[in-house]
Amino acid sequence: MNPQFHRHAIGAAVLFALCSLAQAQSAADGATLNTITVTGNPLGAAEAIVPVEALSGSALLYRSQSTLGETLQGLPGVSSTYFGPNASRPTIRGQDGDRIRILSNGGAALDASALSYDHAVPTDALVTDRIEVLRGPGALLYGGSAVGGVVNVIDNRIPTEPINGFGGRADASYASGSKEGSGAVVLEGGNDRFALHVDAFRRHADDVNAPTWLECGKGGINVLQKRICNSASESRGGALGGTLFFGGAGWIGASVSDYRSHYGTVAEDDVTIGMRQQRQALEGEWRPGGFFTAIHAKASHTDYRHTEYEGGSPGTTFKNNGNDLRIEARHRPIAGFEGLIGLQSERTRFAADGEEAFAPHSRTRSDALFLYEELPLSWGKLSVGARTERVKVSSQGYPDDPSITRFVLGERSFNPHSASFGLLYNVAPQWQITGNLAYTERAPKDYELFANGPHVATAAWEVGDVNLQKERSLGADIGAQWKAGANNARVNAYWSKFRNYIGLTATGNLRTDEGDSFARGSDEAALAAAMDEELLAEYVYRGVRARFTGIEASGNLRLLGSDGLRPLEGGKLDLEWRADAVRATNTDTGEPLPRIAPVRVGATLAWTSGPWNARLGFDHYAAQRRVPAGDRSTDGYTLWNASVGYRMKVQRASLLWYARVDNLTNQLAYSATSILTTTVFPKAPLPGRSVKVGLRVDF
Repeated sequence: MNPQFHRHAIGAAVLFALCSLAQAQSAADGATLNTITVTGNPLGAAEAIVPVEALSGSALLYRSQSTLGETLQGLPGVSSTYFGPNASRPTIRGQDGDRIRILSNGGAALDASALSYDHAVPTDALVTDRIEVLRGPGALLYGGSAVGGVVNVIDNRIPTEPINGFGGRADASYASGSKEGSGAVVLEGGNDRFALHVDAFRRHADDVNAPTWLECGKGGINVLQKRICNSASESRGGALGGTLFFGGAGWIGASVSDYRSHYGTVAEDDVTIGMRQQRQALEGEWRPGGFFTAIHAKASHTDYRHTEYEGGSPGTTFKNNGNDLRIEARHRPIAGFEGLIGLQSERTRFAADGEEAFAPHSRTRSDALFLYEELPLSWGKLSVGARTERVKVSSQGYPDDPSITRFVLGERSFNPHSASFGLLYNVAPQWQITGNLAYTERAPKDYELFANGPHVATAAWEVGDVNLQKERSLGADIGAQWKAGANNARVNAYWSKFRNYIGLTATGNLRTDEGDSFARGSDEAALAAAMDEELLAEYVYRGVRARFTGIEASGNLRLLGSDGLRPLEGGKLDLEWRADAVRATNTDTGEPLPRIAPVRVGATLAWTSGPWNARLGFDHYAAQRRVPAGDRSTDGYTLWNASVGYRMKVQRASLLWYARVDNLTNQLAYSATSILTTTVFPKAPLPGRSVKVGLRVDF
């Protein structure tokens, strides 16, 4: 990373903030900050202490991509693991995998996406109402796997409030870059006593356009094409849910959902993944009216499996099945404190069967108790919380074939603990300062303890360490927010220090397909290479000391229109700006940690006038030269995007016609947070130019 560019980027963010403050003219003296109820606030209060983002409505529609990671990419502090167009998970403040907890309506969302970068998250924005992103430690409420942040996908499949009448929405769109056709319908209806929800969606896409020529294997023959190899996909799914309401006494609801997908993995030209997730959920709330004012419970059962096909023949199959129970009891104020106590219990069974099963069959059991309290004060509020867990992880080896003995058998037990303290201070009607301090412990995952096999997605032979200890971290976050009418600015700075940060470390050895190990450069390695054996670098899960520091800034400046620098009759023009930077270091060696997002700055002009709206913006990614030894650096690039929309009414329906252009200049770019870029030969650039046209109907 260029230090001078780093200083200039942060300076630009601060300058934007100062401009927003200085140039806002007509804000009312009593203006208050935006009020949003988010995942990080279990009491549903108007003001959140933790840094959060929420996407819904047209904001979510215009950002929507086929994967969760790419949909959220570009939010302050949020990047994507980008394993081609079909598989990506969010990266928050430089952390990914099992340090980012993905939830479904606040409950567990079991899959295998954290296990490997080529495993997709089984969710689709087409049938999603809202996505909430908690940046920073969320372990207090959601466990050690939320030490980096939380992404909560909300779809209202179990309605939590009465629906009077009948309504819904329908979506249809087409994207030129992949010839993607997609459609979805969401229907809801009911009265004061019951509510019903039904949804269904489908996507189909060919290989995605690339800004350059790429070599692809087609039927054993290499061809050149301006498309990302093996990036076609198809997905579909749906759900049925309903709720019974009992007036002021509470409610109870249930849902069933099914998600299916078949997509290409861009690392190999002839490998595809067929995925299926089935989930049943039960949720309800009882308001007894005594010391506990409300008891909220949710439970779910998930069956997940996917099979990796090689040239059409089934290969390795991954399964992850489990149950999740969460109960929160909110109590009456005690000495001014408002809060809740909670219980969370999870049971999962994981299995991988096939030649590329790099982790054994395993079972994980976790139980936790947590407490969260807020103290409202005249100048703001304080929050405190604590969580204690009991986690047991057991390896069952490879029971289907006892001759495979490379996996260690056994069980490990851990008792992670977490605590947090938060402060919100209203400096003035338009100013607010927040601070958070969190101590978090995370139990190692099953694959971090017991893995021992070839992993194609990382191009490595991965080896777990059964003696790993808990991962411990201490983190702090300081934020400032300002709002005056349509103008606002937000800045957050954070720092996290880890003891025993668990990650893959190269040993310098090589492994054959059979698992034989020898030193790189040895006579044995030369002999294996001469015999045309496939050699994989050996990586071991180890704990190191690590440090993360960063800053995020974003805001809006009204240029024309009410509250703007100049009046604009019948319309308004806003400048939305954003910037972030993160620096992550292995403090044992002084080396940078891998796959960290570079400095980013961006801005968008947003214009609205009557039924019309239009947006034109860019995001600049600096070059990422600060990489560990052996990883590839990435060049800087700028991506331009534009959109236009038109709203109209047809009887009771509201129609939104829209068009969006991604990568307007067809820029060739490679993601610094993708393992496809940093550790293997770059095969998957970011997608080229694509025009998407669509229609959303709300009725």
